[in-house]
Amino acid sequence: MNDWKKLIRPQVAGFEPYVPGRSMESVRRERGLKRIIKLASNENALGPSAKALRALQATAKNVFRYPDGASSALRLALAHFYKVDSTRVMIGAGSDELIELLGKTFLNTGDSIVVSEHAFVRYQMAAEMMGATPVRVPMRHMTHDLAAMAAAIRADTKIVFIANPNNPTGTYNSAQDLEQFLRQVHALNQRRSTPVLVVVDEAYYEYAKAFAKDYPDTLTLQKQFPFVMVLRTYSKAHALAGLRIGYGFAEPAVIDALDRVRPPFNVSIAAQAAGVASLQDQAHIRRSIQLVRSERKKLTAELDRLGVRYLPSIANFLLLDIAPRRGREVFEALLDRGIITRAMDEYGFPQHLRVTYGLPSENRAFMIALKEVLTS
Repeated sequence: MNDWKKLIRPQVAGFEPYVPGRSMESVRRERGLKRIIKLASNENALGPSAKALRALQATAKNVFRYPDGASSALRLALAHFYKVDSTRVMIGAGSDELIELLGKTFLNTGDSIVVSEHAFVRYQMAAEMMGATPVRVPMRHMTHDLAAMAAAIRADTKIVFIANPNNPTGTYNSAQDLEQFLRQVHALNQRRSTPVLVVVDEAYYEYAKAFAKDYPDTLTLQKQFPFVMVLRTYSKAHALAGLRIGYGFAEPAVIDALDRVRPPFNVSIAAQAAGVASLQDQAHIRRSIQLVRSERKKLTAELDRLGVRYLPSIANFLLLDIAPRRGREVFEALLDRGIITRAMDEYGFPQHLRVTYGLPSENRAFMIALKEVLTS
């Protein structure tokens, strides 16, 4: 018999795959429940823009065609909306793909990246897949410690990943904090032959800029610090997670390198059309932000009355501290009641639970179920 394991790269053989939140269909089959409420994946409970849905439907007759490999219309739309040159725009099948492309394009065995200890796990995975070493820096007050992250940059460090705001904590670094950090990296880059690329992941950008007055204007900072790349997504406020559209802004040379590695036709015809249309419906984005603003006020008040601690968040989710209970235990008990949340063991938070703000009726059902579980 052939030993197929010998074909596998060592980095893949020991690789731990990303475990997504439970789907509504899997819970319905497993638990035999009719009503399922999903508050696990930081999706926008309002659903997508009507303009995006119409654009999506209009693409049906063309699905026998390959999509525009360069996603040209979407690149131009994003460039126009954010007032940048289109050569600075990158499109991916979700920002997950862009993170993976960064690893494939820039990292080798022997390289390192710097990440925060409790940051989005996909950064670490992108490094490990390529044989690079993640340097994990402890958080300070449950927020990225940017000064410590700057100090952790090594001679072999190629990328620093900053999730702002961070998933799963919902905490953020202010404009002042980020600019100070970038000045430190700028001084370091001037002494290095190989520069450090700073990737700022702003997946929750639309919520963050509405909820935090001192949230950074990272695209403006790029003009002063060209080693910065910004990642954003259509999966959150735009409510197009199922279509997989991510995008980024960086120096043209960085974009060109990523485009060389990017798979052809990586973003579908449907996704490109919906992305352009959704960008044109900012009224829907405002409604989405208002839903979170309103439901955050109500849900945090209920949690306060119940005595459940949580981290202040500028995203569309909350990280709940349910100690001394374990997050996995409460997660399973909520599943029995048809509520899907997210246990946080893989992020080093075994006594925490992450919950996405849903519709008012969904949030009420969640609080009823949580009270039952915590008082039983």
